[in-house]
Amino acid sequence: MIISASRRTDIPAFYSEWFMNRIRAGYCTTINPFNRKQVAYVSLKPEDVDVIVFWTKNPEPLIKHLEELDDRGFRYYFQYTLTGYPQALEPQVPELKKGISTFKKLADRIGPEKVIWRYDPIVISNITDTNYHKKQIDHIARELEGFTHRLVISIVDEYRKTKINFDQQERRSINIERQISEDQVRDIIEFAVDRTKRSKMEAFSCAEILNLKPFGLMPGKCIDDHYIKRVFGIDVTSEKDKSQRSECGCVHSKDIGAYDTCLHGCLYCYAGTLSAAKKNQTNHFPDSPSIIGRLDAEPKDEVNGTEQPALF
Repeated sequence: MIISASRRTDIPAFYSEWFMNRIRAGYCTTINPFNRKQVAYVSLKPEDVDVIVFWTKNPEPLIKHLEELDDRGFRYYFQYTLTGYPQALEPQVPELKKGISTFKKLADRIGPEKVIWRYDPIVISNITDTNYHKKQIDHIARELEGFTHRLVISIVDEYRKTKINFDQQERRSINIERQISEDQVRDIIEFAVDRTKRSKMEAFSCAEILNLKPFGLMPGKCIDDHYIKRVFGIDVTSEKDKSQRSECGCVHSKDIGAYDTCLHGCLYCYAGTLSAAKKNQTNHFPDSPSIIGRLDAEPKDEVNGTEQPALF
């Protein structure tokens, strides 16, 4: 079983203590986002976990625990988002200089092949135009050369929650383009592919509706059976995760996060709002089996590799 930790929230940044408590306990519980009365048991025993995939914008709080994860026999890699957006778009994310420093620290600790740089999603606005993105990609690629071998890119999608956020920003004179032109996409993507090649990185897209192959960007898998085989030398399921969007190439995993719990407050986020996350913090207990509340379950209710339908 592959553990996703997590598409729904930033576990390394905000829930490292909870996560390590669950690792020591050997299991956690997850809540069905469509039916909060449905609680599932997820084994976190090393013998039951093939790989853990961490998704984060700030892994710093988890780095001190990596030695324990290694000692317990876990395999893992990081999907690490670095964009350096203005605070208007990423109000609570560490500044880019700090993010780059942490990225290098993590890569030095576990190896560049286990830290994937994500520049996603690409948001075009009056404060982040195409030249802005090209400058950011150039700067970050230069800084991360030798510290990662892979870049993942996506174009922003307007989910229900992001539409509300974007509408609010427009009232503050930050105009976000809802329909990005093909010329804008080509300009950024062709630059990114060329720039990362020069930094000895391979670039892939993530769950893109747009066909970016003509611009040199091939579709990728964030939870990738071939990548896992190459890095860890193990075989995992190659079956597509049917709970994800049709454009998503990821293989089956079990996500142990919860929506509306991430405190970064990114305006383009599909997984929740900052106000809801702050409210849910009052119901978070590091010693609980579940991220929110005190919800437990028995091994008979175990979920192995299957995922509830995604909310995006």
